[in-house]
Amino acid sequence: MQDQTVARRAPLEGVRVLDLTRLLPGPLATQHLADYGAEVVKVEDTGAGDYARTMGAMGGDTSWFYQVVNRNKQSLRLDLKQAEGRALFLRLVERADVVVEGFRPGVMERLGLGYEVLAERNPRVVLCSITGYGQTGPYAARAGHDINYLGYAGVLDQIGTAGGAPALSNVQIGDLLGGTMGAVMGILVALFDAQRSGQGRHVDVSMTDASFAHAIFPLTEVLAEGRVRPRGEDLLSGGVPCYGVYETADGRHMAVGALEEKFWQLLCDTLARPDLKPGHLAEGEAGARVRGELAAIFRSRSQREWVAVFDTVDCCVTPVLRLEESLEDAQLRARGMVVEVEGVRQFGPAVRMTGLPESAARAAPSRAGADSAQILAGLGIDGDELERLRATGVI
Repeated sequence: MQDQTVARRAPLEGVRVLDLTRLLPGPLATQHLADYGAEVVKVEDTGAGDYARTMGAMGGDTSWFYQVVNRNKQSLRLDLKQAEGRALFLRLVERADVVVEGFRPGVMERLGLGYEVLAERNPRVVLCSITGYGQTGPYAARAGHDINYLGYAGVLDQIGTAGGAPALSNVQIGDLLGGTMGAVMGILVALFDAQRSGQGRHVDVSMTDASFAHAIFPLTEVLAEGRVRPRGEDLLSGGVPCYGVYETADGRHMAVGALEEKFWQLLCDTLARPDLKPGHLAEGEAGARVRGELAAIFRSRSQREWVAVFDTVDCCVTPVLRLEESLEDAQLRARGMVVEVEGVRQFGPAVRMTGLPESAARAAPSRAGADSAQILAGLGIDGDELERLRATGVI
C-alpha cells in the first residue's frame, strides 16, 4: 500500500552503504536497502569485480542475473590490496553508515579493514558480514553453497516427496532467507541502535544459522516425538490430504491448502464429494485413500478449468503458476510487484508501506567503476589525482 497524498522522504534516505559483496545474497540485500532510499556504492576490485556480471544468460553487456540484483547503485573500482586503496576506502567509511562484505572470515582483518579499524574511523558504522557458517565455529572457514547450508541446517532433508530424495529448488532458501533477509534484518536492527547509542555493531550473518532458525515445524516435531517425520509425511509436506499439490489433466498442478476444517468442507462440497469430509487430516491408509480420490478428481480437468471452478470459491485452492505466468498475474501486477527498469522486467520492492515516494529506478551499473570519478570527487579528489590513481591501478 502506498500513500500518494503525503510527500515523504524515502525511509532510508541519507543512509550510506558501502557494498563489497558479489553474486547473490549481499547484492540483493543492498538492493533492498537501495529500493527504500539508501545510497549504495558497489565497491568492486580492479580485477574481475562482481563476476555475476557475466554469469548466465547475457542481457547486453551484463547478465540478466547481475541486472536484477544491482539496481539503484553506483559502482566504484578500488584495489583494497594497495595501501592507497585501503586509505580511500577508510575515507569513505568515515561518511558511511553501513559496510557489507561477504568474504570468508578473516579476510577483512588481513586487509587491515576489520571491524575494530572501521569503528575507530567511524564509531557509528555497522559492519555486516555474510558467510555460509558465520565468523566462529569449526566450519567457519569452509566453502559452501545454498545446498550445503540447508543440508547442515536440517532443512534440505525435509524438502521432497515421500520415498524420494531431498529436492532442490532454484529459489535459494539459505542464500535468500538466510543471507539476504538475514543481512537486511541485522543491518536495520544495528542501524536503529546506532541512531540511539551512537555506536555501531558487527553483524555476523550465517546463512546456515538463519536457515536453521526458521525450521519451525520440524523443530516442533522433534520436541513432540524426538525426531522429525520422514520426508513427505509431515502436516505441510504431503502427509495429509488437505494440504498438497495435485496434478491436473494437462500435466499442470493445483495447490490445495485447505488446512482449516471450514475450507476443507467447502472444498468437498465444491467437488460434490461430501463423503471425503472425514478425511480432512487423515494419515496412514485412510489418508492415502482420500489423497488418491482427490488426485483422481483433479486429473479429470485441466488447470484452466479448475481455476475457473475455484476462482469464486474461497477455500485455498489455487493454480501452481510458472514464473512467466506470475509476471502477468493480476494480483502481483496490482501490487506493483513487476516493474520495468530501463526496459528490463524486475521484481518490485518486497514490502509495501505508506508514504513511499515514487521514483524512477536506476539500472545496475553497466560497468565496474562507472561512478568512480563522481564518488571520489566527493572526497575532494580532483581530475589529476584521479588519473594518477588510475595509472597506479588503485582505481
